[in-house]
Amino acid sequence: MNILYTNFHEGNGGGHVTYILNLLRGLLAEHTLTVACPASSRLYRLVSEIEGVKVVPMEFTTRPSSWFGARARLRALLVRERFDIVHVNGSADHKQVMLAMLGLAKRPKVIFTKHNDHPLKSLGHHLRARLATDHVIAVSDHTYNRVRGSVYRQCGITTIRHGVDTEYFAPVTPKEKALFRMQYFGETHKDKIIFGSAGGTDLEKGWLDLVYALASLPEPLRARFHLVVAGDPPGPELLSQVIELGLQAQVSFPGLLDDVRPLLAACDIGFVLSYQEALSFACRELMSLGLPVLVTRVGGLPENLIDGEQGWIVEVRDAVGMAEVLRKIANQPNVLNQFGRAARAHAEKWFNLNDFARQTLAVYQKRDGFER
Repeated sequence: MNILYTNFHEGNGGGHVTYILNLLRGLLAEHTLTVACPASSRLYRLVSEIEGVKVVPMEFTTRPSSWFGARARLRALLVRERFDIVHVNGSADHKQVMLAMLGLAKRPKVIFTKHNDHPLKSLGHHLRARLATDHVIAVSDHTYNRVRGSVYRQCGITTIRHGVDTEYFAPVTPKEKALFRMQYFGETHKDKIIFGSAGGTDLEKGWLDLVYALASLPEPLRARFHLVVAGDPPGPELLSQVIELGLQAQVSFPGLLDDVRPLLAACDIGFVLSYQEALSFACRELMSLGLPVLVTRVGGLPENLIDGEQGWIVEVRDAVGMAEVLRKIANQPNVLNQFGRAARAHAEKWFNLNDFARQTLAVYQKRDGFER
């Protein structure tokens, strides 16, 4: 099949980038693949490094000038390449694909993946569902239920949870873990319990709630923990709260990393404490690395694990509940290894990358809309 993937993000792109990269790797051997995205994006840079995948610089904008610029270029690309599938991943690129296809004698099949919790009630969604959506992929049961309650239900919906490369995101040996810990944290953190996240540093990612939970613990219990949050550095307003709590020495921000594995491998437990989350690649990568996870009971996050077996589920913004988990871990640190092994086994069984690619390809090949 000849497949075009579109993504509108100009910078990091978060889970959208991981989603598209995983599909490219899973389908490249047998299909012709192209990605259209902003030249300034991380996705553009990473796709450029994949041999055999074409990448086209493309802006997805609502500005009137796009009628004569980006939209015209997209239409020319569709006409020239005659794609079988266009797989869109957000409202901005979905809209531009819809407008670029208007009047085409033969248009490609359009697949829309719903990645987030944003509402689906606007006039734009009604138009895209009617004119430019042949099927919707929901990334979790939670997302499926939201799509089913929208105008997109007429397009057919399939739930396909994220796949991760469990060979790439694999547990390290104790010796490797010790080396990574020394590299990132030094000798002073040898015996600390380190919480790690690569989910980003925005406020809605919930990491600051864990900081407040840590601050509520008495010394020396508080001193046993360290938090590390990878992603774009947080702004001064968020950093000032960490400083006011006196925890700047116990919270570190290594920045945005292309390869998060060494950093996370140096940790004992992962966390994804988002206020909204459709499913979370970050959670699945942590579990695949053999780390137990602390997550919030929101969106599709609880679909990743069994509470009390591979990690813990707490309520959103519940610093008190998070502090209670910290106490449990401090009292029984060996549970981290037990839960970590269970997380890895769960990932190997349910987060298979080949299944993810195969199920997505089945949607591409389906003639009619359907629900599953």
